[in-house]
Amino acid sequence: MIVPALNEEAAIGGVVREIQQHVPGVPIVVIDDCSVDNTIDVALKAGARVLPMPHHLGLGGCVQAGYKLAYELGYEYVIRVDGDGQHKAADIPRVFETLQKSGCEMVIGSRFVEQNGQRTGAVRSLGIRFFRFVLRPILGKAVHDPTSGFVGVNRRALNVFKGSFPLEYPEIEALVVLQRRRFKFEEVPCTFRPRTTGRSTITAVKSLYYVLHVLLGVFVNVLKFDRRYHLQQREPTPDIGQASLPVPLGDSAPGVGQTSRPVHPHNATPGVGQASRPVHPRNATGSAESK
Repeated sequence: MIVPALNEEAAIGGVVREIQQHVPGVPIVVIDDCSVDNTIDVALKAGARVLPMPHHLGLGGCVQAGYKLAYELGYEYVIRVDGDGQHKAADIPRVFETLQKSGCEMVIGSRFVEQNGQRTGAVRSLGIRFFRFVLRPILGKAVHDPTSGFVGVNRRALNVFKGSFPLEYPEIEALVVLQRRRFKFEEVPCTFRPRTTGRSTITAVKSLYYVLHVLLGVFVNVLKFDRRYHLQQREPTPDIGQASLPVPLGDSAPGVGQTSRPVHPHNATPGVGQASRPVHPRNATGSAESK
């Protein structure tokens, strides 16, 4: 379990204890993004391990640090919940079970996949609807809650994300990155709580910037991977490990890996590795002959 957090001292202790209650024994790492309050101390007292960032990296940088650590330690699955207490730990086993049984690289805890009555603010709701519309043709399937931070990934996804991960507002771009590699995702129904402490990183003022930033990131990823695909299609197939095609004997000289064409003794010139043609004494000329 990884829990990115920034100035969440009022909520992080409860988040850690709730995870311990529903999935006891699972390692919990709080990734602290240079909080100026007591987030680290509270997380440690609650029983979590803490990975402090040396600089403020943003949400994406924290999540990537957690993914990279988990990959290097050999973990097969990682589930992320936010440090504000909105995600219910009771839903973690459902996400984990789906991740194991479905074979998907990513499982999203969704507020809207089964029309479970969850509501968000007007601005956020409008943004979610907009990105559903944008992502549908790119992903090839509907995604009901593209901004959810309740996410589980397997080791194949970790291998991708440890090297490259969106730094800001990563949820939507991460979906596109996985899709361009032909990875799969599923959504499972989860219930979120309203935030009761701290402040959301997405305010009304930042909403327009959020939309533009994420749109740009989505289309850059689409174009980048489409370009890679077309370049791969144009690359010639390497000859290494392939059998040579038969070549007409009159059209090609022997090369590396080819069998020499049999040559009639009357037409051959002795070379390195070839036996000299026997010469009749009457036709031979040389100082070595004595009469």
